[in-house]
Amino acid sequence: MGASCVRAAGFAYPFLAYRLGELPLSTSGTSTILAAFGVGWLLGQIALGRLADAVGRRVALVGSMLLAAGVMPLLGELSQPVAVAGAAVVVGAVYDAPRPVISAVVADNILDDAARASIAGWRHFGTNIGAAATGAAGGLLAGFTGLATLYWINAAVCAAFALAAFVFMPPDHVSHRSEARHSGRDAYRTAVTDDRLWLLWLVSLGALIPVAGLFSILPLLMDDAGLPASAYGWTQVASACTVLVLSVPLNRWLARRASHRASMVPLLAMSSLVLGAGLGSAGLADSTPQYVIAACIGIPGEIVVFVAATALLDQITPPHARGLYAGIWGSTLAAAVICAPALAGWSLARGGPQLVAVATFLCGLLAAAACLPLAVRMRRGHTSRSQHTK
Repeated sequence: MGASCVRAAGFAYPFLAYRLGELPLSTSGTSTILAAFGVGWLLGQIALGRLADAVGRRVALVGSMLLAAGVMPLLGELSQPVAVAGAAVVVGAVYDAPRPVISAVVADNILDDAARASIAGWRHFGTNIGAAATGAAGGLLAGFTGLATLYWINAAVCAAFALAAFVFMPPDHVSHRSEARHSGRDAYRTAVTDDRLWLLWLVSLGALIPVAGLFSILPLLMDDAGLPASAYGWTQVASACTVLVLSVPLNRWLARRASHRASMVPLLAMSSLVLGAGLGSAGLADSTPQYVIAACIGIPGEIVVFVAATALLDQITPPHARGLYAGIWGSTLAAAVICAPALAGWSLARGGPQLVAVATFLCGLLAAAACLPLAVRMRRGHTSRSQHTK
């Protein structure tokens, strides 16, 4: 619930393109700062995942949320491009801090595969309730109070979440932290040499570039078409509402598949194609209703990607590196945040919206193709575990 509230007030990234539009920046300058935010996001996910193992879940979550409360207002107030880029890196590092920590907490406490898949689906559901509020409230507030106010609100909610986490999360066990520090080198070695983790990372990156495009490619396209921030806000509301409608039936179906230990890799491939085609169609749109439709087409793929990838991650994660694995996988969304605006900026400059459409679809296609070696490696890993058990 608290993470959903943070997401509901998570204006920092979705409205960053419009905030940068207030500054004297070129299209490439805007894309560079959006990518800088993504660099911070990527590094922050890995660092916070490891910190969750090393210093404890509560300490990592409370500390990162307090830092977020301190730095987010800077992104709404600074005007010098270099200073804005620096603030974007720091804000990006803590913007999605709850993700790896909460993933580790779920893995610590929930052992049933179906239950984990269901929780992953409902976490995504809660995130999109927050996204609906972000789009509607942000679009309205931006017109009345200005964009800078959104960053102060985001900071205040992060501070409140830090307080709630400190009060309600159980203290971290000293013995666990000590063991985690000693196993840190082994955790890194295990992660670096786990080819299943990196194949999953690669597939997820290709699939999530269109998802990140909802917050970077889409506003750049709509701004290029001369549409206001309020129009973009409505695409966020529509896409989030579509998630809310589809989440219940899809989550139940995915949980049943997980309970039967059916492979999630084919679903990951199919959802990658749906996402690439869905957001890619935004490159062919020229009105708010058409952009809304483009944002909604890929929603089934978005729901399945997060649940399927989380289920696969749970299968391969060793107990001593849950935070680290969650952080590494969480960095795929951050990497997508870097790639999506860079891809959009390059495509818009060289071929216009039509090239954006082609490039976005190719991301989904390449992700689907990379699912083949992932499926082979997951099958071999399952066979090896079965023989070891016997």
